[in-house]
Amino acid sequence: MKTYHKVIAIAGTDSGGGAGIPADIKAISACGCYAACVITAVTAQNTLGVTAVHDIPPEIIKAQSQAVFSDIGADAIKIGMLSKTETVNAVAESLEDSPTHNIVLDTVMVSTSGHRLLLPDAIDALCKNLMPKALLITPNIPEAEALLGEKISRQSELDTCARRLSEIAGNSVLLKAGHLDTDDMYDVLYNAKTMTTTHYPARRVKTMNTHGTGCTLSSAVAAFLAKGDSLESAVQNAETYLHKAIEAGAEYKIGGGHGPVKHFYML
Repeated sequence: MKTYHKVIAIAGTDSGGGAGIPADIKAISACGCYAACVITAVTAQNTLGVTAVHDIPPEIIKAQSQAVFSDIGADAIKIGMLSKTETVNAVAESLEDSPTHNIVLDTVMVSTSGHRLLLPDAIDALCKNLMPKALLITPNIPEAEALLGEKISRQSELDTCARRLSEIAGNSVLLKAGHLDTDDMYDVLYNAKTMTTTHYPARRVKTMNTHGTGCTLSSAVAAFLAKGDSLESAVQNAETYLHKAIEAGAEYKIGGGHGPVKHFYML
């Protein structure tokens, strides 16, 4: 019998469909893998913002994880919105029985619309209990600033910041440059195992449709890792996929705010 490359997404939902678990499932599927999920929170959300968050009880998070790990398994795991310390710890405990070391942690702290999705007291638990279990973390610049405790204002600072984040987290780091005020930029991957740095250049697409780009990128990286790519190759393929999805969705109109990317642009 044939089988699938399997990715489990551990994250919150987005009722608007652009970010969170909906984006994870779309990206994982578009990149050729089977997507299962563990829901950590339910959000009331659309293109304009987040209006409510309901956190899933830790015991239900653990039960979901056990259900998918024990039966379906995983070739990679993507972790997104966690919100509370109790949620972070529940996910960390669930990963004790993880079927894979290909764990991509998207350090989601604030939504595209500016709503805080990770409470301040949960950051310490994230750093101590969950980051050491990940192969890769994928912070954007505001998240990197929160983790480092300093401002990042120039592209030239990203190499050093990615390496320092790796020292803190104990894993590899993909530091995303999208918040810089420039049209030409590059994301920076610091590979903790090889102690090498790789740049992924891109030109900014002029569009409001950037909701869920972080979720989409980290899920795509997990998908390509699940298919056997090296870390550098997985990031390159994911970066290419995301850029094409942004380009393809740039002229669409959904809602009154930040719309989604076109995950299935190839169809």
